[in-house]
Amino acid sequence: MTETEKPLSGRTALVTGASRGIGAATAKALAAAGAHVILVARKVKVLEEVEDAIHAIGGTSTIAPLDLTEPDSITRLAGAIAGRWNSLDYLILSAAYLPELTPLAQIEPKQFNQALLTNVVATQALIAGFDPLLRQAKGARVVGLTSSVGAAPRAYWGAYASTKAAFDNLLETYAAERERAGEVGVAIIDPGATRTEMRARAYPGEDPVTVKPPEVVADRIVALLTEGFDSLHRERID
Repeated sequence: MTETEKPLSGRTALVTGASRGIGAATAKALAAAGAHVILVARKVKVLEEVEDAIHAIGGTSTIAPLDLTEPDSITRLAGAIAGRWNSLDYLILSAAYLPELTPLAQIEPKQFNQALLTNVVATQALIAGFDPLLRQAKGARVVGLTSSVGAAPRAYWGAYASTKAAFDNLLETYAAERERAGEVGVAIIDPGATRTEMRARAYPGEDPVTVKPPEVVADRIVALLTEGFDSLHRERID
């Protein structure tokens, strides 16, 4: 890909959950398309591996090791980024926590709380923290990775599904609020069955080669950003 073929040149993107799976694949795809990518996840070593892969293809990135569930961590991150960049073009919400699949009456409270903090509380904090920078960018976009169980409850998935329903609601609300000002577009993407560690945990007997790799989802997200979309966009990637 030449410089003239990099449609996201000059743009800045922040990707949560960027150390593996769809988050890592999306970060690499964004960098390949010319964006400078801020990589957010907990593990420094794995983030450095993603950064090395980005540099190997001629892209640029900044690692931001962070536990999204720690008090004030997102506020500190937003402040640090605002001190370096005047705006943020893309916020990709890929980080998620999957509790053990279990009957609703047997949900483990600690895991449920972790899911609420990661999938819901951190989402609101990220939107709140980066809203000022997003509104400073022309054509800013927020992309959230969801799950079909958020809209269609399924037995044993209650802990995760309920947090994804709340996740969707937060993004839909933000889209409605920003639509009036015409400043920030929001996309909710259901990646469908994808070859990730989370998928392997949920379906341990599944042959991973029977489902698509995360790069398919990443390429669609980048294409969606280059195509542009109005207000709230929804789609499932099959």
